[in-house]
Amino acid sequence: MNTEQISQYMTSLGQQARKASRVIARATTATKNHALLATADAIAASADELIRANALDLQAGRDNGLDEAMLDRLALTPARLDTMIEGLRQVAALPDPIGSIRDMKFLPSGIQVGRMRVPLGVIGIIYESRPNVTVEAASLCLKSGNACILRGGSESIHSNQAIAQCLRQGLDAAGLPQSVVQVVETTDRAAVGELITMPDYVDVIVPRGGKGLIERISRDAKVPVIKHLDGICHVYVDDRADMDKAEAIALNSKTHRYGVCNAMETLLVHRAVADVFLPRMARRYAEKQVELRGCPVTCSILPEAVAATEADWTTEYLAPILAIRVVDDMDAAIGHINTYSSQHTDAMVSEDFTRARRFLAEVDSSSVMINASTRFADGFEYGLGAEIGISTDKIHARGPVGLEGLTSEKYVVFGDGHIRQ
Repeated sequence: MNTEQISQYMTSLGQQARKASRVIARATTATKNHALLATADAIAASADELIRANALDLQAGRDNGLDEAMLDRLALTPARLDTMIEGLRQVAALPDPIGSIRDMKFLPSGIQVGRMRVPLGVIGIIYESRPNVTVEAASLCLKSGNACILRGGSESIHSNQAIAQCLRQGLDAAGLPQSVVQVVETTDRAAVGELITMPDYVDVIVPRGGKGLIERISRDAKVPVIKHLDGICHVYVDDRADMDKAEAIALNSKTHRYGVCNAMETLLVHRAVADVFLPRMARRYAEKQVELRGCPVTCSILPEAVAATEADWTTEYLAPILAIRVVDDMDAAIGHINTYSSQHTDAMVSEDFTRARRFLAEVDSSSVMINASTRFADGFEYGLGAEIGISTDKIHARGPVGLEGLTSEKYVVFGDGHIRQ
């Protein structure tokens, strides 16, 4: 396609999505659940076709020099298909947020005023690599009453188109328009530029991918964006911490998984416990082959640590590398976090309730934790059932974005011939 054809194609998708959004917004919970469960059945019945389509993407990836980590993210195995199917069934089992009314009350004028939860409308989702995101994103948008336009990475085009066919079968079975979920068929990057600049047809964009992708979309989009750029997460070990708890949390936050946005990247330790706690942690990190980069005090305690640079406090490693700073007190820890944090997830380990309350109040992040691993910052772990991503924005959705984060509220007013005096 040339530029004009891509523009026309994306405009057509947008027009169809806007029309479909009005249908899905009024669909009953039973209808939406029917579509989700029918999609699960279609994926189960099409497992062989999906794996064959995925094999084309994997071979193209190898030919194009994708590394093993990327190929692993791209692969659809029978176990991953089972996970996709189970995910659809779990979303179907979640409570439907649409139409719920809260805070309904009578006012002195005699009218009743409340707030009703409603869909956002049309959601554009841009993502890379993992084809299972196609199902995750579609299911959450569908259950929350939104139409969606999904633009996956070019490396997963065959897999995504095969999954799209299953989604269409599920929508057909429920009597819903296929345009409720549309998967972009072109791999041309110009399609992304069109998608993020169609405010007449798209209400919000959700980018899922690397920092470069998200920065570009945030810069160029003409519609609101739900996003986080990176996850520079901290754990602060207070001098009133239980050392056993602190060890378990500092180890889990960093080493449970490295390549995730809620992994700890900087460990802050109160000076009063640093001499005891840091050697203890260094032994545990050595077992996991984690490279330590420390401030001058850290390096004086841990000879194996490499001197940290200013860049280490602002880097999301997504790797077995950890920056460590010894701080004089809690004020210094909070100051460091609010200076360098990406406002994703930050944690404190302390048995002092008063200090814990201060930490919760003064650390300006989307998730703030006391005596818990940063790895809990996840929609499933928060009881949302599933998430479409994590937002570090302060308007609308913040933190893990589940079904409710894909909705808004409008005021509803009941009267009985009331007029304003």
